[in-house]
Amino acid sequence: MGAGAPSRVRDTIRVGERLLGPADVRALAGGLGLRPTKTLGQNFVIDANTVRRIVRDADVGPEDVVLEVGPGLGSLTLALLPVAGRVVAVEVDPVLAQRLPETVAERAPDLAGRLNVVPADALRVTELPGPPPTALVANLPYNVAVPVVLHLLGAFPSIRHGLVMVQAEVADRLTAGPGGKVYGVPSVKMAWYARARRAGNVGRAVFWPAPNVDSGLVAFTRREPPTSAVPRKEVFAVIDAAFAQRRKTLRAALAGWAGSAAAAEEALRAAGVDPTARGEALDVTAFTRIAEHRPPSPTIG
Repeated sequence: MGAGAPSRVRDTIRVGERLLGPADVRALAGGLGLRPTKTLGQNFVIDANTVRRIVRDADVGPEDVVLEVGPGLGSLTLALLPVAGRVVAVEVDPVLAQRLPETVAERAPDLAGRLNVVPADALRVTELPGPPPTALVANLPYNVAVPVVLHLLGAFPSIRHGLVMVQAEVADRLTAGPGGKVYGVPSVKMAWYARARRAGNVGRAVFWPAPNVDSGLVAFTRREPPTSAVPRKEVFAVIDAAFAQRRKTLRAALAGWAGSAAAAEEALRAAGVDPTARGEALDVTAFTRIAEHRPPSPTIG
C-alpha cells in the first residue's frame, strides 16, 4: 500500500482484545491438550504485530474472499476477519478445525459469520464452499509450503494475489530469478502462475514453539501463464527433468524426457535453447518452448 492508501487495515485490526497474544495461544493449546507437532509443521504465531503486518502487506479488503491454510489456533484468522469479506480456513487437524469457530465466536462474535472452516488437507482440496477465493494469505507449514502454494494456484485460478509466510530458504526459492544458485523447480513453477517477491523477514521469536529456522514473507500477483501449445503438466515435466540433475547440461538432463540425448538436443535447438546450457539459466517461457518441441514417442509394431 502507498502512503495514500485507505486506512481500512490499520483501523480495523488495531482491536487488541480480538487478537491472540502468547498467553492466549498457550491457554488455547492447553485447553485442547495440544502439543504442537513437527509432523504437521505446527508453529503458532504468538505476536499480534506480526499478524497485523501480514494482513497489511497482503492488502486484502472487503471485496476479497481469503483462503487461509493452516489457521491453527486462529492468530492470523482473527486479524483477517475484520478486513476481508470472507475467510475460508482449511485446517487438516480436526481438533483445531473444530475449535476455530468457537475462538472466533468468543473473541469477535460480530465477525463469526464471515468465517468458513474446512477440515481438510490443503494438498487435496479442489473445491471450497461459497464464492471462489480471490486471495491466499497463510502461515504455511514449512514441510509442505511449496506444494501447497503450487497446488492452490493451479486448483483455484480465481486467486489473484496473496502473501504467505514460509521458511526463509523457501521464500528465496519461490522468488528467485534465472541464474542464481537457489533458482530451481519452485522458482520456475511459481513464475508460471504469478509474479512473486520477497516481502520481508520474520524472526523466530514470534512463534510458539520457536522454529530452528527464520521465516520470510512472499507476496505474489497472478499473471497470465506463457502462451503454450501444450498443457501445463507437460511444461512442468520439462522443468522437473531439467533440475533433477541440475549440474548436467540440458542435452544430458533431458535425455530421458526426450528419449535420447540426440533427441533432446534436437528439441532444444528447435526451441532456440543452447543444448549446453543448464536449467538454472532458463526462464519459464524457455521451458515452455522446449515442451512444445518434445519429440513424438516412437510407434511400436
